[in-house]
Amino acid sequence: MSRKVIITCAITGSVHTPSMSPHLPITPVQIADQAIAAANAGAAILHLHARDPETGFPSPEPAVFDQFLPRIKSATDAVINISTGGGMTMTVKDRIRAAKQAAPEMASLNMGTMNFGLFPALAGRSDWKHDWEPKFLEDSRDFVFKNTFSDIETILADLGDANGTRFEFECYDVGHLYTLAHFVDRGLIKGPIFIQFVLGVLGGIGADPDNLAHLKRTADKLFGDQYQFSVLGAGRHQMPLATMSATMGGHVRVGLEDNLYLRKGELAPDNASQVRKIRDVLDGLSLEIATPDEARAMLGLKGANLVAF
Repeated sequence: MSRKVIITCAITGSVHTPSMSPHLPITPVQIADQAIAAANAGAAILHLHARDPETGFPSPEPAVFDQFLPRIKSATDAVINISTGGGMTMTVKDRIRAAKQAAPEMASLNMGTMNFGLFPALAGRSDWKHDWEPKFLEDSRDFVFKNTFSDIETILADLGDANGTRFEFECYDVGHLYTLAHFVDRGLIKGPIFIQFVLGVLGGIGADPDNLAHLKRTADKLFGDQYQFSVLGAGRHQMPLATMSATMGGHVRVGLEDNLYLRKGELAPDNASQVRKIRDVLDGLSLEIATPDEARAMLGLKGANLVAF
């Protein structure tokens, strides 16, 4: 059987702010609508954050997630993947609350503490919808995205061991792969391993083809045939690096969390438009996309009937 490519769509995230695009989903209804449309367009996995419905500020509140998770589950067969990266102002305990309660099939897990600079997005903009936005971006100059060994152990135990949730291991640099290997060697992580190579975040590895090739060579050395990989290219690097991933045997991630544009100078009208665009690329490469159930089989997921929402 020919291999199939898993499309992940990251719907809203916590990096972009409402003033950056009128199409960024904010409310539970908007998040659900766009997630369902992305799944219908071909996304097998939906990566989800929540936001305050009034202000768009990133929210860790399980009650907000509860307003869109059941609707998405009832309307699609997509794998639901809840972020544990949360947002810049959240503690690690806050970041895992929603996933701990919902017990999803998947959750993200960031594999290292790092700088995470959003402040370059301040340049050239003064028309902010909300007062919190410029401060949020400016504060990232002095923000440390905390993902210590203890944090990772806690998430593996509280979400993985307790709930049967499996992980999208987000690796922003080469050292994060060695941290992942450390936990594999200790027996705390078992295959199949799903790695999301993240390139282009200020504080992580730069978004260029050589770096992606180096990440894959390193993962091959550490994990052999026990892993699957996907690629997240931030901003304008989204489609080129996703395309490269597909040609290298990997999977792809798109969505307005990672990139607000469809092409240069044109804001994406929704998440589904990016799913359709990468699907067209995959079709041009004669690659088939994976259904949600095929993704479940590839990644060893527990199944949608075993979530808590």
